[in-house]
Amino acid sequence: MSNWNAGYVAEVAYTYGYYEELNPLRLQLPLLAAGLALPAHGTACELGFGQGVSVNIHAAASSTRWFGNDFNPAQVAFAQELAGAAGAGAQLSDESFEQFCQRDDLPDFDYIALHGIWSWVSEENRALIVDFLHRKLKVGGVAYISYNTQPGWAAMMPLRDLLSEHSRVMAAPGVGVLSRIEGAIDFVERMIATQPRYMLANPLLADRFDKLKALDRNYVAHEYFNMDWQPMAFSRAAALLVEAKLDFAGSATYTDHVDMLNLTAEHQQFLADIPDPIFRETTRAFLVNQQFRKDYWVKGARKLTPFAQAKALRAVRVLLLTPRDEVVLSVHGVLGDADMDELVYGPVLDLLFDHRVRTIGELEQALAEREVSLAALLQIIMILISKGSVNAVQDEVEIAAARPQTERLNRHLLELALERVDLNTLASPVTGGGIFVPHLQQLFLRAKLQGWQLPEEWVREVWPVLQRMNRLLSKDGQVLLTEDENLAELYRAAQQFAERGLPVLQAVGIIG
Repeated sequence: MSNWNAGYVAEVAYTYGYYEELNPLRLQLPLLAAGLALPAHGTACELGFGQGVSVNIHAAASSTRWFGNDFNPAQVAFAQELAGAAGAGAQLSDESFEQFCQRDDLPDFDYIALHGIWSWVSEENRALIVDFLHRKLKVGGVAYISYNTQPGWAAMMPLRDLLSEHSRVMAAPGVGVLSRIEGAIDFVERMIATQPRYMLANPLLADRFDKLKALDRNYVAHEYFNMDWQPMAFSRAAALLVEAKLDFAGSATYTDHVDMLNLTAEHQQFLADIPDPIFRETTRAFLVNQQFRKDYWVKGARKLTPFAQAKALRAVRVLLLTPRDEVVLSVHGVLGDADMDELVYGPVLDLLFDHRVRTIGELEQALAEREVSLAALLQIIMILISKGSVNAVQDEVEIAAARPQTERLNRHLLELALERVDLNTLASPVTGGGIFVPHLQQLFLRAKLQGWQLPEEWVREVWPVLQRMNRLLSKDGQVLLTEDENLAELYRAAQQFAERGLPVLQAVGIIG
């Protein structure tokens, strides 16, 4: 196949990020908040999985049988390495969308996920994806789709086209993509210095361009320099997905469900007067100037009775992921940062402080004297989850089934930490997904798993690794240059990890 990448950047590798929205467990609260029945969770598929970090963590951290596809063979090779280490049975291939979507040996899926792919593929590939969703997503199944959207990208689109066109037309023959990107950025920067009228008419673009310049170049290559790049209005996406019999279920961004964080009272009233849900969402994008959507779509959305909805919500299990005193009582929305009332959030956090699993129903009962309604408690939990302070938890059977797989995958990831610093997520059998664990903490954890129990022993094991990798620690923004300074800071970090980091990793099942 001569054009196997179909116009998508394949010269440089995609980043090694983990995307929590792809975790099927995260869809339960948004769907239940909308009063919709939850799907089964036997089979799942991720289209365009990049380096495969997310798909492998989700395969290892649950009993769901995962399939996935990405056309870049180098990325698939790394993903298959992780799959082999985990032994969770993830089936990962390097076919084109056309090849993969037309396979006759795939099962039907309860969950299909596409993170960012929708905006960066051709119309032909989008049609293949819609057909795949139509044929392979089970009735009652959920699709997660994220994509660049209008109107937030409207002003930036001509500038992106200029960057891409410069890369294609002005670069010298044979120049690599990263050099072409630098040349295009330099060109636009020099153009901006001439104060073009387009920039004067769109004054916020200069700030967006400055942020673009600071981004990792591999990310920029995949984000801005593909042949196909189509931010899409919500109504247009909905029109395509209705062909697959999909109904919009709600946003996967938890803070989107809290109107006061994103919409003024006037905005809320304006939207309330729009009866059509698709047109209402399309209009909402203008009110918040939305740039990126993360949405759940259901094939055959089934409404729950109020009784069934409340019962299912009360059964949701949650866990505090950070030390109680490290939870910052502030949340960010479109309207800016909003303070979280200690009198409202404090009692919930106090009940979760010991990192033990509790159901929303148990929290509701414990807060009965405070007369906290189920709806209010749901909003509290969703905001805490959006901050990464709390996470939903699987049932005990799922946890037990996932433990051997996550242990194998995590041990492999910890061995990779001896040579690289770009894999900052480990798999949790408790949350069914990934937990952010910085590189230094991974090295401490590896030392502990090797039998070293004391912080000073971890320092002894970790410092030679950092020296070999030519990595120095920093303190108060200053790089520490002497060995004594580094060892002192390393010991401080190890003590802090022992006191505050390990209890959380034990609670989420990453360490026993």
